[in-house]
Amino acid sequence: MNKRRFIIPPVSLPVLLLIFFIFLAVFIVFSSIVMAAFEKLGIPPEVAYALFLFALLGSFINIPIAEEVSYEPIVTLREVRFFGISYPVPYFDWAEKRVIIAINVGGALVPLSIVLYEIFRLLYFGQFGLLFNTILATLVAALFSHAFARPVRGLGIAMPIFLPPLIAIILGWLLGDGNPNLVAYVSGTMGVLIGADLMNWNRIKNLGAPMVSIGGAGTFDGIFLAGIIAVLLV
Repeated sequence: MNKRRFIIPPVSLPVLLLIFFIFLAVFIVFSSIVMAAFEKLGIPPEVAYALFLFALLGSFINIPIAEEVSYEPIVTLREVRFFGISYPVPYFDWAEKRVIIAINVGGALVPLSIVLYEIFRLLYFGQFGLLFNTILATLVAALFSHAFARPVRGLGIAMPIFLPPLIAIILGWLLGDGNPNLVAYVSGTMGVLIGADLMNWNRIKNLGAPMVSIGGAGTFDGIFLAGIIAVLLV
């Protein structure tokens, strides 16, 4: 007797289509929000959409930039004989471990390219006062980010997701000097990148992960969303 084997999908076709359309709607809404924020920074729509795609797809790409060596204790056992009886004695052995430090394309390089573009615009138009305020706001945001960032073993640097946008909004209001959107975006993105990642360079190699990504993992949301939310709410 021939037995027919049926493959039962985990969800029905209508449910699968519903999930697809929900995902598509969320993608369209989120991309529209991001493009609106970029346009407030004076970036043309076609460039804004390209940057959004680069940030989204680039979040999966990490480029190695350095290699560090960390030493971690490993618990091993050795045998000690006493009056003919063997006793297992645990002791710590320090093993060398190489850690690759990479930079995330979507979480670091894309925001950095936008910041450099805005800074060159300030220099070109001679807005040195606004440039000074932007640098000052970035330093303040970096100090706050460094204070709240926490190393997570096996992951990287993590921090509260809504803290950087809140700080960036306040700094945009206080130091905006006619362009609070610019100050909010630069301080929100670079504050996290500098304060959470770069200022913890000596600590990230001891997190027990084979690779640590600057602008990725725990800080990607903080960097990318900080600038977007801050620009929209200022």
